Amino acid sequence: MSAFNLRRFSNPECLRAIHPRHLVTFLRPFENFLTNRGLSLPAEPSAESIDYDTLIGILMDPGTDTPREMVDALYYVHEMSTDEGMDALIDAAAAASLELAVHPDQSPADLALQVWALSPDLVQEKHAEQFVSSRRSFDYYQSKALRRPKFESPSRDVLDSLECDLNDWFEKKHRGCDPRVFPFPKDDGVWFLIRHGSPYRREGVLRNGKPEGVHFRPLKFDVLIYDPRIGEIRINAGSVGEKSLYREQFGKHLFGDPDYFPDVNKYDLEPLRRDGKTSLVCVDVPGMEWVRLKEIHFFRGGAYGEIEIRKASDVFAAYMQRGHELPKQPRILLAVFEVKFEDDRRPRSVTIKPRNVAKYTRDADGAMIEEWLTKRGFIRSPEHAADATPGQALASA
Repeated sequence: MSAFNLRRFSNPECLRAIHPRHLVTFLRPFENFLTNRGLSLPAEPSAESIDYDTLIGILMDPGTDTPREMVDALYYVHEMSTDEGMDALIDAAAAASLELAVHPDQSPADLALQVWALSPDLVQEKHAEQFVSSRRSFDYYQSKALRRPKFESPSRDVLDSLECDLNDWFEKKHRGCDPRVFPFPKDDGVWFLIRHGSPYRREGVLRNGKPEGVHFRPLKFDVLIYDPRIGEIRINAGSVGEKSLYREQFGKHLFGDPDYFPDVNKYDLEPLRRDGKTSLVCVDVPGMEWVRLKEIHFFRGGAYGEIEIRKASDVFAAYMQRGHELPKQPRILLAVFEVKFEDDRRPRSVTIKPRNVAKYTRDADGAMIEEWLTKRGFIRSPEHAADATPGQALASA
């Protein structure tokens, strides 16, 4: 069956964009399944009579018994519920001589659901043409802990406490009260939906051809995903303040430290890809003899959360021997360097993990390592932008 999970269905408010009567009519053929999952469909559909929270929970946690037709329809309805999608479906339906019951108060989601009922293939075709990549923009925050505790899903008491602290912030920022946090364990980590209000809005509308004013507080869903495999959270939210709020409060309530996911972007491993072996030059750092890359981790993701690990006594030499370079696309999660210091017989290990984790074998090496990282561009620091480039350093060797 289709994979109907948060990776695809990440805007539950789309369900409320469908007229309650149309939504219940669509769901009625799947009533036995929904009843077994704890949802009763109302005889008289209304926004108040539909248990949206239970419905969202069912859709976020599909099982082998989840009807494929329901999954596919809601996915494509969500994807095409835009002004552009609505225009494309109206034109396509007319070209295909489909008779639509078009009403002036019909939402894009209502129309998409109606077209799907008449021709699912047409909706999928227009989706393929219309849908330009618009993936969510996530901010990534790496745990500062090199040894992470085993993650356990938060209890209801923990979630209540978290929601209480979130509520204080939302009320102060005039976004209403009573936010809710819904955890959904997935293959790639634990997804948290944060439901809350947005600032109050007053808008002009047309009702029966006459302008009127409406006053409402929009409902919003943000997403936070914790990946225990790599100790990282990623956040999709509308404002910098909300991202900071989630980073601190989830750290506080789930790990006992509001700074568990520091808001720093200190390290960047892209110089390994950009400059290749030249990024390891250290002749301009007193006290260092040489640096080799001995391990690198790439996050390829996918349905199974694939992490590619390359290890060698000299990774660059191993790639060069086969006529290859570091892969261009996957995100670099971690790099382990072997560093030879002048005062040491044996090389020492240095681990760098963006955004903010560095591990040295001994603390005394820190100053030299930081100097080298800065000069080679592994540390994001504007004041060092004019330092010697790797190529210049190599030329002076």
